[in-house]
Amino acid sequence: MEPEPELTSTGQPTPYLNRQQRFLLLAATAVSSGCGLAAELLLGTLASYLVGNYALAYGVAVGGFLAAMGIGAYLSQFIATHESGHTQQRLLLLRFLQVELLIAPLTALLPLALFGLFVSDSSLWIGLFLTTILLGTLAGLEVPLLTRLLEQDKGVRDALAGVLSLDYLGALCGSLAFPVLLLPLFGLFPAAALIGSLPAFMVFAIARTFPKLTRWSRWGLITGIALCAFAPVALPLSDRLENNLYDAPVMMRIQSSYQRIALTRQGQDVRLFLDGDLQLSTLDEYRYHEALVHPAMSASATRRRVLLLGAGDGMALREVLKWPQVERVLLIDLDPAVVNLARHHPLLVKANAQAFADPRVEIRFRDAFLAVPELKETFDLIIADFPDPDRDAIAKLYTQGFYGQLLPRLAPGGIFVTQASSPFFAPKVLACIAATLADVGLSTHPYVVDVPSFGPWGFVLAARSPLKPDTLQLPVTTRFLTQPLLQTLFQLPGDVQLGNVEVNRLAHPVILRYENDARWAAYD
Repeated sequence: MEPEPELTSTGQPTPYLNRQQRFLLLAATAVSSGCGLAAELLLGTLASYLVGNYALAYGVAVGGFLAAMGIGAYLSQFIATHESGHTQQRLLLLRFLQVELLIAPLTALLPLALFGLFVSDSSLWIGLFLTTILLGTLAGLEVPLLTRLLEQDKGVRDALAGVLSLDYLGALCGSLAFPVLLLPLFGLFPAAALIGSLPAFMVFAIARTFPKLTRWSRWGLITGIALCAFAPVALPLSDRLENNLYDAPVMMRIQSSYQRIALTRQGQDVRLFLDGDLQLSTLDEYRYHEALVHPAMSASATRRRVLLLGAGDGMALREVLKWPQVERVLLIDLDPAVVNLARHHPLLVKANAQAFADPRVEIRFRDAFLAVPELKETFDLIIADFPDPDRDAIAKLYTQGFYGQLLPRLAPGGIFVTQASSPFFAPKVLACIAATLADVGLSTHPYVVDVPSFGPWGFVLAARSPLKPDTLQLPVTTRFLTQPLLQTLFQLPGDVQLGNVEVNRLAHPVILRYENDARWAAYD
């Protein structure tokens, strides 16, 4: 039977928690919330990197995590139900510390296990679902346990106010720290280990202030130190797993704030991957980039000012600079890491013919969607070399709204051209882009080129007036494109059909559905 608590001079029971203990428990709320949200973002980032379907990946990771937190919150009512007073508080605190010690290693190790599942071709989705349920359920226990701990000393109103305010503040810190600091500075899996170490160190800080829980303090310290020591080990371990995703040795890996960049080499074949998706192979990239650039350059009445959107690898820039009439090229790319790699890695510098060293080139690092409306000048050519529109952040760059913003930047007689995905694996994307450009008043000219690394690949050229392909000239040196081929380029294959598509709009990005066609399974 629990002894009667000591009374204060006012006749009230002596508080179980002193000021330092209350402060640490409130701080634990912020730490727990921040780590939980960072773990959600980490799982979503990992899943989207592995499977490519960003909307579904984040839906499962974040939605599943939040739903599981509800389960954890519900289960918390069954903890320490038969105790009261100080005994109940001690038991609640003990369970909270045990939950934190479970969350710590699971946060560090489960993302690596998910990566292993993907590499071994096992069921990633089942693993992701189970991971979010487990971590989410444990995270859902935290706030209710802390609230019950504090309410007996401070009352329900003060306890809820303190816990929830710090819970939301911690969520903000976690949501910013992961993409801004942890991911670019440490990489995905070391970041997971560092996130996991924080609850363990919180256990150390809290337990050492309670004389009867000092042994848990030691476990917290040991676990936190172990996870910090594991962080640098996680990187080479994940690199070894990642090597199995590529058919060639990986020369360089970079985790930028926006994407995972990998460069591989097999003999003369150097390949650039972004988030696991092939961007170019030096064996055949010239086919893609000549087809992207030269039909538009040939069709333009003047070629003095060129706007390049995307194209951070410098290959399209190399082709643009072949035209002696070019006086200025403005390249806008989101990720400085891609451009810096293309400017300094010897193999990429060789492939892009040192294009970035040309004094006619200006580079701005911005989201093209935000940068284009701010431009004041007009351009004779606008060349868009964006990734495939397989997620919202990219699909907006293929919308009627974005093309409407581009139109005032296009000089009279100017030409716009964009890559348009695979007309075989995603047959409606080419038609959708053509229809969307036509909707803003441009005359469209789709065409298809075979690139061995990708298969048939689509492009759409657009102008204010219809073009005459038989008048196009090719006065620059090329490896793939020829004069006769240029003049017949716009004759589409019989299995490439236009029409029967909707216009892609910001409010209704139908291109996402068109891009995520089931045929891609044959390519993968």
